Amino acid sequence: MTEALTAITMPKWGLTMTEGKVLRWLKPPGASFAPGEELLEIETSKITNAVEAEWSATLLRVVAAEGTTLPIGALLAVTGPADASSAEINEFVSGFIVVEPTDEGPSGSQVPAPSEMEIAGTRLRYLERGGGSATPVLLVHGFGADLNSWMFTQPALCENRPVIALDLPGHGGSGRNVGTGDIHAQSDTVAAFISGVGLSAVHLVGHSMGAAIAAMAAARHADKVGAVTLIAPAGLGPEINSGFIEGFIRATRRREATDVLRMLVHEPALISRAMVEDVLRFKRLDGVPAALETIANAWFRNGRQQYSIGSEIASLRGPVQVIWGREDRIIPVSHAASVPPGVAVHTLGDTGHLPHLEKASEVNRLIRQLLDGAG
Repeated sequence: MTEALTAITMPKWGLTMTEGKVLRWLKPPGASFAPGEELLEIETSKITNAVEAEWSATLLRVVAAEGTTLPIGALLAVTGPADASSAEINEFVSGFIVVEPTDEGPSGSQVPAPSEMEIAGTRLRYLERGGGSATPVLLVHGFGADLNSWMFTQPALCENRPVIALDLPGHGGSGRNVGTGDIHAQSDTVAAFISGVGLSAVHLVGHSMGAAIAAMAAARHADKVGAVTLIAPAGLGPEINSGFIEGFIRATRRREATDVLRMLVHEPALISRAMVEDVLRFKRLDGVPAALETIANAWFRNGRQQYSIGSEIASLRGPVQVIWGREDRIIPVSHAASVPPGVAVHTLGDTGHLPHLEKASEVNRLIRQLLDGAG
């Protein structure tokens, strides 16, 4: 237990977050907690997420009431030893200063600006956070997403290791040259990126299409990859919600985009207006519709998945796990039956196609557990 009084402050998730709303406290004042326990829920303009404890202590005083909206770095609560006096807590609160956030850890940390590099004639945007000597983690998003989809994952993993979120070609701030857009080209791009940023090896975490890319990259470039986490992976069965793929490419209006994006989650209210506007803004950029069409044709032609990654997963030498939402409406959770024997499969209830956003705390716990075992 820490002997000093410590502040819980408004965290910063993602590149654009400037404030958050305290939605609900999950621990009452006077309650003790351990690292990894959820303390409160915060609502951003994008989505709601829980704040996890980073240390063991007692929640001494809640400063920010439920329903309060505060800027990044604002004081939310005071923690410390259970025998701390009211006078000590009062002095701490009165002397608290909201300082400029630093990139030193998950809570209140400022998100640094993304970087760019050229790989085989294609510009790739990426965001690196954290540090330390542990093997880095590379996060690979799914179809139509970008590095911001890891807004709850990246800060939770970067306390003692570098964690890099990559924009795949045709997505986010990366170039629109996707070539054939197929799994082999994209997995080779990921491997080239790993070498290009000077890393000898990484652990991979991929979602949906990005999970299939991660598995293929790990199989084709085994010397570069350690542990692999696959979240709602493509490539384990032929079925795919073609209505989502086609609707995502076609949607140009807010209502169309909202209906399509709600397919991604178990709870439709998670899809905020800001999230919809971000998607529409991205799809208006030059070259984006054509790039998405090329990728979709390579991966999901005629409404069927075109690739199978079962043999690639079976060939992996490092630890592997699969995480899936039981209510996934994009890729059915029944595909988990095709996961090779010996690979751990974690199925989360009340969760759709975005477990890393819908059940961030549980997904982060599972990833950290695998990483701790892998080194």
